[in-house]
Amino acid sequence: MLKIIVLVKQVPNTTQVKIDPETNNLVREGIPSIVNPFDLYAIEEALLLKEKFGASVTALTMGPPQAREVLKYAMALGVDQGVLLSDRAFAGADTLATSYTLSAGIKKIGIPDIVICGKMAIDGDTAQVPVELAEHLNIGCLTNVSQVLEIKTGKLKAVSTMDFSQLKISVKLPAVLAVNKGINEPRLPMLKDMARASHMKCNTLTVNDLNLDKNRISIAGSPTWVVKVFAPESNRKGRILEGSIDKQVEEVLKVLKEHEAV
Repeated sequence: MLKIIVLVKQVPNTTQVKIDPETNNLVREGIPSIVNPFDLYAIEEALLLKEKFGASVTALTMGPPQAREVLKYAMALGVDQGVLLSDRAFAGADTLATSYTLSAGIKKIGIPDIVICGKMAIDGDTAQVPVELAEHLNIGCLTNVSQVLEIKTGKLKAVSTMDFSQLKISVKLPAVLAVNKGINEPRLPMLKDMARASHMKCNTLTVNDLNLDKNRISIAGSPTWVVKVFAPESNRKGRILEGSIDKQVEEVLKVLKEHEAV
C-alpha cells in the first residue's frame, strides 16, 4: 500500500494583511484564514491516488496552533491523519528554513512513497518549497504536474505542463510532486464528515521532537530577508470616450499615435 504525505498550509483570507513593523513578518494571529487554494488540488490528488491504488494519506502542516484547522478540513475530505509542526522556534522562517523543518517532520513520520504539494502558497507565490523539500530529503521532484499517468514498479509517470509545452516524465519513488491547479476538481466535505473530523486528534510535533540543526530554522536559518513591505502606487488614468463610433475610433487612434503604439 502506498504511503502519501500531503502538505497543506493555512493562509490569510484577506488582502488586508498585517505586517510586523519590526520583523517584517506576516502577522497571522487574529486574521481569518483558509486552506491555501493550491493545496486543495494536492489533497484531492492524494485522495484520488488513495482510491485508485490504495494508500494511507497523512496531511502535514507547519504553523501556529490554529493551523490545526486546515488539517481537520483535510481529514473531513478523507485524509487519514494530520500532523502539525508548531513551535515559536519555527517562527519567521523563509522558504529554505520552512522546507528544512518540513523535511525533519517528514523524516519523523517516515519518508512516504509520495509527498504531494500545491504548486505554491498565495501568501508567498515563490513555488520554492517543493523543490527545496526534495533536496533536503534527497529524493526526486516533479513540478507543474497536471496529470498522474501511472504508478508501477517503484516509478511514477506524470505530465508536467510548462508555459508552452507538456512533458511526460517518470520519477523514481519516493518523490515530491508539486501539482498545478486544474489537475483535478477538489471535492467538498459533507457536513457529517466535518463533524467527524472536528473530534479527530492531530499529532503535534515541536522543536524538541525533531532532529533539527537550530541554526537552520526560523530567522536564524533564513538567508532571505524582507527589507520593506508596501503597496505599489497606481498612476493609471482612465478616460471615457463619447460620441459616435467613428468619433470614438478616431479618438482612440489619436491617443495610440501620441503614445507611438501604432
